[in-house]
Amino acid sequence: MQILDFKPKAFIFDLNGTMINDMEYHTRAWHKIINEDLKENLSYELVKKEMYGKNHEVLERIFGKNRFTREEIQTLSIDKEKRYQEAYFSKLALIEGLDKFLETAKQHEILMAIGSAAISFNINFVIDGLKIRNYFDAIVSADDVRISKPHAETFLKSAEQLGVKPADCLVFEDAPKGVESALNAGMKCIVLTTTHDVKEFDGYLNILGFIDNFKNPILKTFL
Repeated sequence: MQILDFKPKAFIFDLNGTMINDMEYHTRAWHKIINEDLKENLSYELVKKEMYGKNHEVLERIFGKNRFTREEIQTLSIDKEKRYQEAYFSKLALIEGLDKFLETAKQHEILMAIGSAAISFNINFVIDGLKIRNYFDAIVSADDVRISKPHAETFLKSAEQLGVKPADCLVFEDAPKGVESALNAGMKCIVLTTTHDVKEFDGYLNILGFIDNFKNPILKTFL
């Protein structure tokens, strides 16, 4: 674990797999639609591998760009999110320790944002369901960017809305493509090991450490 003398002015959180441990439910929803509704025969692991970026990008990576109309993509996307929310609602909870971490960061006057590839429909489902909207000074969703992760736009726009330089931001992520997005934005990163193994992050020099929840002592060094 790499620990540096770094005091960020802002925290930027990915949402799914980072603030809540829900990526399995997203993957299940897509896997069911792809295999049962769209009659493909794709393994759970293959679908999991494609679980990054906007919903239309997931569909395009799997089926190609000309398979669906814009209206069909919109319908599939909303159907997927409804299935995800219905399955996950009873399990909705912050990753262990995040509630206290958010409160402590707020007390230290650290600015906070959510920078997620999720659509606003899902972000609102989480932050309003958990009643944590008051902690965040900015929220950037898939609806707010032209190019999703691993492009830097999501995190750069988050920093811009916070009024903080990218180099003064610390990103919390759970996926290699998200870490790559932070790297492209010139930001350091802490990785949540909720979704991917540590070995899947080899080569990313912006990672300061790996944690499995927000009770890890390394986080105190950033407050």
